[in-house]
This record gives sequence, C-alpha cells and structure tokens, in this order.
Amino acid sequence: MHDLDATLQRIAAAPDPAALDAERVAALGKSGWVTALLKTLGQMSPDERQVKGPEIQGQRARIADAIEQRKAELDAAELERKLATERLDLTLPAADTPMGSVHPVSQVMDELAEIFADLGFAVAEGPEIESDWYNFTALNMPETHPARAMHDTFYVAPRDGVEGTFVLRTHTSPVQIRAMQQLGAPLRVIAPGRVYRSDSDATHTPMFHQVEGLVVDKGITMAHLKWTLETFLKAFFERDDIAIRLRPSYFPFTEPSAEVDVGWSMENGRRVVGGSEGWMEVLGSGMVQPRVLAAAGLDPDEWQGFAFGTGIDRLAMLKYGMNDLRQFFDGDLRWLKHYGFSALAVPTLSAGVGA
Repeated sequence: MHDLDATLQRIAAAPDPAALDAERVAALGKSGWVTALLKTLGQMSPDERQVKGPEIQGQRARIADAIEQRKAELDAAELERKLATERLDLTLPAADTPMGSVHPVSQVMDELAEIFADLGFAVAEGPEIESDWYNFTALNMPETHPARAMHDTFYVAPRDGVEGTFVLRTHTSPVQIRAMQQLGAPLRVIAPGRVYRSDSDATHTPMFHQVEGLVVDKGITMAHLKWTLETFLKAFFERDDIAIRLRPSYFPFTEPSAEVDVGWSMENGRRVVGGSEGWMEVLGSGMVQPRVLAAAGLDPDEWQGFAFGTGIDRLAMLKYGMNDLRQFFDGDLRWLKHYGFSALAVPTLSAGVGA
C-alpha cells in the first residue's frame, strides 16, 4: 500500500530531474500505484465509484502538481548554477568567427553619396524594369535608334493588362526623367543603381552598376559641369593632382556632349588615377538636350542643365586595383575577403572617403 504523503515528500526531496522522473513513473506511469487505483474504479459499484473516484483523482492531481513544482525548482536551481559558474568574456577578439564584409560596389556607392551630398545633390531612384518611353523615347532615342537593338537590350515579355514595351533599363538616365517630372526645377540629383545590357567580357557584364548626375537650373553652363566633375574626381580618388580633359562626343540626351578623360601615372607597376603620364576615359557628360527637358515637362527656354554618368564598378576597379569586372559578381569569398570593407569603414569627407 502506497502512502500519498510519503510520495509527496520524496517528490519534494528529489535531488535531480532523473530522481523526480522516477517518482513520476512510480506513481503515475502505466504500472504506477495511482494508475492501478484508477483501474479499480471499473470494478466498484456506482456508490463506491462516486466516493472513491474523486478521492483517487485528487491524489493524482496533487502528485502531478507536486512534480511540476519540483521540476520548476530544479530548473531554476540549474539556471542559477550556470549563471554563477559560466562566463563569456565579451572583451576577447572573435578571431575565429567568420565575418562578412561590405562589397566594393556598395562601398563606392556610399562614397559617391557622401561626396555629392556635400555638393547639394540628393539621391534619386527608379524601377529596374522600365518602359521604353522612359528608357529611350524621353531621352531622345527614337524607335530607329541602334541602342534599341536586341543584341544591346534585354526586352521583357509583355505583361497582361499593361500596355507598352518594357525593358531592363540599360542606364539610370530614366531616373533623371522621373526626377524632373516629380520634383521639377531647380534640381540636383544623382541616380546610382543596377543596369542591364547584353554584353559579357573582362570589362563588361550583363548586369552592372551606374551612377548618373543631373543638375537643372537657370544659367547652367559647361563650366559648372567641368568644375563639378573635377571636384568629384579629386574627392573620390583623394588626390589633388587630378587633371581632366573634355573631348567632344555624342550622346542622344545631351548636346553638346563630352567624354571626360582623367590623367594617370604609373606607381609601383600599376596604373593609377592622378598625374599626367597619359589619359583614360572615365565619364560621359554634356548639357541636357532641350528635347529631354521638354519630355520631362520643363521649358528648355527657361531651364538649362548638365548630366554625367559613369560605371560604379569601373570606378571601384580604378580606385582599388581590380582587373576583372566579372569577379565582382562571382561570389568568391576569397575575393570578397581581400577586397571587401569593414562595416565600420563608413566614408566621410572629414576622415577620407577611401578605406
């Protein structure tokens, strides 16, 4: 015959979870004494069952409650023991812990935003799936323009219920149109982002990154454009010996247009931006074509502007010494570890935008 009080005392004195579970099995398990008592209810008369049933169920409930209470006490004691004995020294360096890094493209985007913010430029964004009107027509590229050829442009399958032709944007210039429509003039914005063209080799990939700048105001001239680009390049490459030259060129959305070359020199066997040993092309630029201003809803007789654009990946290659654009998108952890940046390497004009 089992005694309820004795069982409750053993439960309360159980030294560990294993001993507590043994008491649970002895009382409430399939062969436990409380379970055995419950099985006898079927052999009793209704009057006996009415008396014994609540009594046995009461015993079962008291034992279950005692087990739950003791389990909570044992868990709390174990937690206190761990808190008292285990220590984590947060001052130790996590030398063996893999750490991520900021991709060079993301770092250069932050550098560009910091430099142009100091010049009064805001950052504008737009969709990567763009209508042909924004991507071509509004930028003075009619249907017969060669840039619309299938070997240059990724066309998107027609969408149900949506009229028009859509493409993966080939440049971030459509953002200029959207910015002028939404914000009007005067205006100073840069538009960094992904762009897509059907091309792939050591210096071209089907997806890459561009940044375009746009200034619209009254009395804007090529002199403003040249000063802005020179100031930007000196800040970005962190050198005062930056020399630039503007060569006449053609872009549908600017007139006049100019390719921007920057001087370079050889340092430690590597060609770097700065000096005057030679020239390399880094930017396209020009005065905004009056038709583009009109397409965006601005009066070209009242407003003038300049625009410029360059590849963000190309800027990163020139500044940080990469030689193959395809490696930017391979996802090679060794490359990312070598060329990546610490999350704490935040570009600032006061401390230097570079690493």
